[in-house]
Amino acid sequence: MLAPSNSETLSLLLVEDDRADAILVEEMIADAGAKFDVVWAESMARAEQRIAAARPDCILLDLHLHDTDGIDGVNRIARLDATIPVVVLTGLNDEHVGVSAVSAGAQDYLVKDRVDPEVLRRAVLYAIERKRAELTAVDLHASQLRARENARLERGLLPSPLLLDNPGVEIVSSYRPSRENALLGGDFYDFVQTPDRTVHVMIGDVAGHGADEAALGVALRIAWRALTFAGLYGSDRMRQLERILRAERAGKGIFATVLSLRIPPEGSVIHVVRAGHPGMLLHGGGTVDWVEPAGGPALGLHGTDWEPQQIELPEGTGLVLLTDGLFEGHVGQG
Repeated sequence: MLAPSNSETLSLLLVEDDRADAILVEEMIADAGAKFDVVWAESMARAEQRIAAARPDCILLDLHLHDTDGIDGVNRIARLDATIPVVVLTGLNDEHVGVSAVSAGAQDYLVKDRVDPEVLRRAVLYAIERKRAELTAVDLHASQLRARENARLERGLLPSPLLLDNPGVEIVSSYRPSRENALLGGDFYDFVQTPDRTVHVMIGDVAGHGADEAALGVALRIAWRALTFAGLYGSDRMRQLERILRAERAGKGIFATVLSLRIPPEGSVIHVVRAGHPGMLLHGGGTVDWVEPAGGPALGLHGTDWEPQQIELPEGTGLVLLTDGLFEGHVGQG
């Protein structure tokens, strides 16, 4: 983080209920030749009003005001805006209070009778830079946590396929979050092949974006895979997924859409079960068609029946399964 440039005028809020002391501080700032635009607040209540109206670059806070005392003033500022650097002013007999204020979140403390213009100028500038460095470190830590969470959730949402040798189909997948550095959302998919060489493909979407939705998506994907290998298909499998979603969701309003396909090893007919999910694109022979078989409600909406449908998949054609993010969201110029 760069230090303030020489041409930059910094706003400084001076919170001091003794007008004589306030004038003394203002004179020291002027003598230091610093480009500070000083605004005076005679009480903590007035300071809170000024902070709400315009965020200052730094606050000089007297620890003994008529409407607050000690580190309570530091805490009140932090509750209002924890990103503002604070330098506290103490008397000779209260230096220990200044140390406590720094422990509570202030960037520095100054003893009034030991301050000169240069010390005051440097204390304010250093406080601003320390707070900037602190906020940068917090942002970096949050970014690292987000990256680790993304990686953990990605392993659950974007699985490795379980296909036999020479599965008879070609499957290509792609997943792109809607925002750069964003947590993965609730979209999930899976594809497996059972011993009878039937290929099962599923795509789903938990409503919402965030860690809770992604975790629920992981639970539904794993459950779908387990139910598939247990021999549950069609409406029976959807009813079990409905039960799992209602047990695992964070709130009663959360629901998920699911589209599940069963592709037999022979023939051109595939079986489709749709629970509130968008349809598919059928492409081949130079044409692309939208296919949306009849289905039941999304999971979590108390549905009880999801009747399997059949569609033709002629040789040389393909299906594109998608979530609503493809047509509801945009990234960059796309």
